[in-house]
Amino acid sequence: MSPPLARLMRSSIVHVGFAFLAMGSWAAFANRAHPMPAPLLAGLIQGTISATITLVLKRCMEYLACRFSGLAALLAPPVIAGLVSASVLTLIHTIGGTPEIARTIAVPLTVATSYAALYNYSLWRSRRAMNHGAG
Repeated sequence: MSPPLARLMRSSIVHVGFAFLAMGSWAAFANRAHPMPAPLLAGLIQGTISATITLVLKRCMEYLACRFSGLAALLAPPVIAGLVSASVLTLIHTIGGTPEIARTIAVPLTVATSYAALYNYSLWRSRRAMNHGAG
């Protein structure tokens, strides 16, 4: 991969923009059976939430991973992230009047929680390897 392309792939702006477009488009699609502007508003709401989650989820997982030990360090951070994400998504879409909340948040919540679980697993495994190497 060329250096400019590699830089672009690591760019937070690219990740945030992709999250906004992909998950915002999904939300508009999930609400397509309702009259305008409901699908558009759902897309804008979800796109904004997904962009924000993309910016903060990695840091939150790193913070939470240091707060637990043992098996709890593997399980608690992604569960907490998933519950917080589900609550925030549901609350904001309820306030925004999104008609198909469950359908709207299903894909973004699955993606965010899967990322949280996989990233947390890598943090847990690294921390565990470091602790076993020091013993």
